[in-house]
Amino acid sequence: MNEAPTRLTVDELAARAGVTVRTLRFYATKGLLPPPELGPRRVGLYGPEHLGRLELIEELQRQGLTLAAIERYLAQLPADINSLDLAIHRALVASWTPESAEEATREQLERRTGRTLSDADLDNLAAMGALHRTADPDVFKIEPGLLPLGVQVLDVPIPLETLVAARAVVRLHSQATAHDLHRLFRETVWKPYRESSPAPEELERMKALTDRIQPMVVQALVTAFQRSLAEELAARPE
Repeated sequence: MNEAPTRLTVDELAARAGVTVRTLRFYATKGLLPPPELGPRRVGLYGPEHLGRLELIEELQRQGLTLAAIERYLAQLPADINSLDLAIHRALVASWTPESAEEATREQLERRTGRTLSDADLDNLAAMGALHRTADPDVFKIEPGLLPLGVQVLDVPIPLETLVAARAVVRLHSQATAHDLHRLFRETVWKPYRESSPAPEELERMKALTDRIQPMVVQALVTAFQRSLAEELAARPE
């Protein structure tokens, strides 16, 4: 299994992120990217955390955030946040506005992930839902929001059957949670509101506000899950 390079030059980082060097320097002047490490001959070297930030910035832009809003979002992140946490943030941001699966060949997929992917790697990514196989064995449907996080997990020695079981558990409980939250909101918010005979413009305003609540709900669920997982691990260290 080939691991992604741990240090990249500015040209290599730009190529991996799919942006120009000029864009990278602009982000740096805005404080969106931390400064690189200085390598031999004072050449700036960038790591996975820089690539993770660029992928998160791309996702935030895709969601329609302005540059000022992106600056505020990134300013709230810990200064020492690692690439895995950045990938989680990207998946979180993408989760409330799911992207359509993109089609990619195996060569394009490897270029996008920056590594050679074995058949076992592809099986694991499919088990995590980061990609889906098609009738053509060399063409895949990829989930842009999940792919970066899935690639991070490839370096963790987790059996394929565990990934399949974990995905099933997550899907089961997330579907149940979504159902209960939808029922609660429908019965305690939407039903009384509609029964009050609101004006058409007020109804549209309520729909817009509901859309804005979704990110807050997703963040609350992720935070609660992280705390519950931490408590579970602390209670059962073995």
